[in-house]
Amino acid sequence: MNRALRTAATGMFAQQLNIDLISNNLANVNTTGFKKSRPEFQDLMYQTIKTSGVAEEGKTTDVAEIQIGNGTIPVATLKNFRQGDVQPTNNPLDISVQGEGFFQVRRTDGSVAYTRDGTFRVSPDGQLVNSQGYIIEPGVAFSSSTSDISISRDGSIEVTEAGQSSTVKVGQLELAKFINPAGLHALGNNLFSETSASGKPIAGSPGSEGFGELMQGSLEASNVDVVEEMISMIVAQRAYEINSKTVKTVEEMLQMANNLKG
Repeated sequence: MNRALRTAATGMFAQQLNIDLISNNLANVNTTGFKKSRPEFQDLMYQTIKTSGVAEEGKTTDVAEIQIGNGTIPVATLKNFRQGDVQPTNNPLDISVQGEGFFQVRRTDGSVAYTRDGTFRVSPDGQLVNSQGYIIEPGVAFSSSTSDISISRDGSIEVTEAGQSSTVKVGQLELAKFINPAGLHALGNNLFSETSASGKPIAGSPGSEGFGELMQGSLEASNVDVVEEMISMIVAQRAYEINSKTVKTVEEMLQMANNLKG
């Protein structure tokens, strides 16, 4: 009986974590470049009540064991880096990545973070920065006389200065990719950091082999599918409910056992 209670408790905890992830996915349905998460579970160690035997001369043997599991445990939460829809904004400093790759930003502590959010701006000192003010790597600077900014699919940045008709190249955007992007550590603010699980970043030019292309004047939307998340929520709710009913059933069985009279 105690085993059944513990097993049901692990199931309820697992579904609570599942609901936590689903609620975060739904909360970020409109977050630029957001990648949804999903949980991974594993069954716990089994208790062997009876092992399968070895056949002896003139005797039969059991061909299967009697094993009782002890529930489930969450082992990981994985980000799904499936491409989100590209939405036009007509802002020349909004850039989306179509394909694989992350923008690189330099944080205030000197570390490099990675993002799919291409909401860029020009800082007061002319640097290309993201919405948190972190400088885009490699750095790009604009003068006060810049009147038009053009970013090609391969990341080349060209500008037109006031009073000039020709364009001048002022910088080149790069992307970074990882062997295992699911191993990246989410920092919040649409940023990720590398880990030993993700592997080292591999830098390259947009549009080159293995890297996505850039699209100026658009942003990548969240890849959360609301209908899919609602269905997952219903399944998680039912699983939580049935585990709670297991607890109630065990409690009723214990009560009946306590009421037995000799």
